[in-house]
Amino acid sequence: MKINRMAALAASVALAATMTACASMGGMSTDSGSAPAMAGMSGRPDADMQRVLDAHAALGARPIESLTVPQARTQPSPADAVMRVKTEMGMPTAPDASVTTQNLVYQAGMGQQPVRIYKPANATGTDLPVVVYYHGGGWVIADLDVYDATPRAMAKALNAIVVSVEYRQGPETKFPAAHDDANAAWQWVVQNAASWGGDPENIAVSGESAGGNLALNVAISARDKGWTAPKAILAVYPIANADPMLKSKTVNTESLPLRTPTLMWFGQHALRGPADMQDSRFNLVAANLRGLAPVTIVNADIDPLRDDGSTLETALRSAGVRVERRNWEGAVHEFFSMADVVADAREAQAWSFGRLRSALR
Repeated sequence: MKINRMAALAASVALAATMTACASMGGMSTDSGSAPAMAGMSGRPDADMQRVLDAHAALGARPIESLTVPQARTQPSPADAVMRVKTEMGMPTAPDASVTTQNLVYQAGMGQQPVRIYKPANATGTDLPVVVYYHGGGWVIADLDVYDATPRAMAKALNAIVVSVEYRQGPETKFPAAHDDANAAWQWVVQNAASWGGDPENIAVSGESAGGNLALNVAISARDKGWTAPKAILAVYPIANADPMLKSKTVNTESLPLRTPTLMWFGQHALRGPADMQDSRFNLVAANLRGLAPVTIVNADIDPLRDDGSTLETALRSAGVRVERRNWEGAVHEFFSMADVVADAREAQAWSFGRLRSALR
């Protein structure tokens, strides 16, 4: 996420207190919020989205920046809130048995990191498409279990092998360790995909939040180093712009589960110092983006990272990259994995997975 200069953060918070968003009600948009804004938020969550937020609060979740790192890693996650809502609605909570999983490890730095391979249970043959997926969590929190829903849904929807990658996190190991691990995992998947029934030449890369940033960086590294390149890139509310004064950051000071002060907390623990904010691996809008595969960007409107997505879209278009972005009003950060209980998530998955499907033969 991001480290802010203290003065810039203070200005952001002060500005947020005076700003409101005014537009018409609606579902999906391509710009800023349309629902009447709440204090410190760019819009009002839809009813099904609010139900998940209420469940998260009922489980005792607190703003991440108010916690220590161990507390943040062990408190109830948005995925736990989804499970609570499913229980309340009488829905099954067991993992979808139509997708199987296998846990392996790959070499990362001086040690190893886990990966989880998702595969349709009825899949046969040796030429399934492959998608490498990087989870979110600001390069500090979360793991393969917290982010199980998206790769599981992706494997089923695409009839593909999806490899969900763990990577080193801060503060134990700071930037650019996660980026180095993401690259190592990509090469490892390409080398081993055939042994799982996948086609290593028919491959895409994807990620959410910090993982969306990693996905784009892997595509850049593949281009620059001559590795097998992804055919498509899916970045869900990616971290992409170091500017603390982007509008979505100045208005979303109270949006949960991610709000502007949380970004500073993540940056303090994930980055070595303020200079890392200007590294093009973090500040993707300043990177050389030419020659990348088509990019799909999903954004939530009530999210400080919304305008990271919009400015990244502009940068990609300027670089001649094919890119499509959609922004879901009434949705918050982390909504994408909530398709079982949030309508916007179902729509976002159907659209973005469809774009991946069209790129993978």
